[in-house]
Amino acid sequence: MKSLVQISKIIVIASIILWLIPELFTSTVAPHEIGVRQSATSGVLDEDLGPGWHMRIPGIHKLIRLPSNYFMLDFTSDDRGPQKPLEIRTKDNNTVDLDVSVPIRIKPGEANALVASGNHVQDPDGRFRYMRLAEETATSVLREEMAVLDSVGFYSTDRRLAVSDAALKMLNKQLAPMHLQAQAVLVRAVRFRSDYEKQLQQIQLNEQNKLLDAASQKLANVQQSLDNYQQGTNAQVAQRAQEWGQRQNTLERAYQVGMLDVEDATPGAARRQLTAMTPDAVSTMRATAAKIFGLDPDSVSEPYLIGIKNIQAETLEYKSRITAEADALQGRLGAEGDAMVAKVQGEYETKLNALLGSPAGRAFVAYKAADNIKFADTLTFSDQGGIPAILRLRAFAEQFMGVR
Repeated sequence: MKSLVQISKIIVIASIILWLIPELFTSTVAPHEIGVRQSATSGVLDEDLGPGWHMRIPGIHKLIRLPSNYFMLDFTSDDRGPQKPLEIRTKDNNTVDLDVSVPIRIKPGEANALVASGNHVQDPDGRFRYMRLAEETATSVLREEMAVLDSVGFYSTDRRLAVSDAALKMLNKQLAPMHLQAQAVLVRAVRFRSDYEKQLQQIQLNEQNKLLDAASQKLANVQQSLDNYQQGTNAQVAQRAQEWGQRQNTLERAYQVGMLDVEDATPGAARRQLTAMTPDAVSTMRATAAKIFGLDPDSVSEPYLIGIKNIQAETLEYKSRITAEADALQGRLGAEGDAMVAKVQGEYETKLNALLGSPAGRAFVAYKAADNIKFADTLTFSDQGGIPAILRLRAFAEQFMGVR
């Protein structure tokens, strides 16, 4: 039990020591702060301390914390800061009220120099002294730099931005000894006297109308250029269409009637004229046909030179001529065949009649005739000669044969 109490005492004492050591020998710098260590013996440490824990010796070291973010100088009529709008006398002796915002911060790495100069002390209103000095400097610089503009220059964006950039450079030049840095000079609003505001609005309207007129003139010029281009394009289209129509007609004529000027309309006249031409003339005509058809001169054959219509006429003439010749040959051969058949038929009938006139032929005829005789089932004889003639077979057969 006694050992357990001793262990508990040790743990309590150790916890107190672990709590006291960081509390006594370290200081904390927040992420939005800059730390500056000041020693009672050596003065301000020439190095800024970043966020985190930093060693210190109680009674010797003092850690001064300054804000690292921008603080705003708002020269406006709102309640964001103590500053009021800047009243500027313009170059043309006019009065203008400006709403200006200027973000300022301590230059990185120079917070220790600012502390060394003593400007880190807080005024009774809670602001640091360097903030008040920055406000005074900014007011002086802005009044001086913005006064170079005339009344018209304040609503000219390019001129206003140029003067704002110049004011920023001058402000940073004067803030540098204070170890401060301005990020921008933002002119948020420009206000003139009410009567001049109306006049200025009219001037701005006139300027805008001038810009509108210039834009309208530019648009008219561009539209005129577009119309000219469109008309030129339409003219080129019409010209190309005419050229293509002419080329199509030339190709159509060349395909249909060929390259030869033939006055004779009879079929085969074009081919005969081509055959009668000299080789040089044929070569020249092939070159002309190749240019028209867009072919290689060596690939231009006779059909290209003669033409489809002439070839069709030759084909029709050939068909008609061959058909006529075939019809004539068919008629002649048919007549000759009919005559030969009639001759053979006559000779056959003559020989047949001669055969039928012979005794054997007459017997054959009688035999055929007997096949066609049919007697009645019941015969009645009334012949007075005794034996009926039908029973006299020899005499009956001779009658069939035509002997009697």
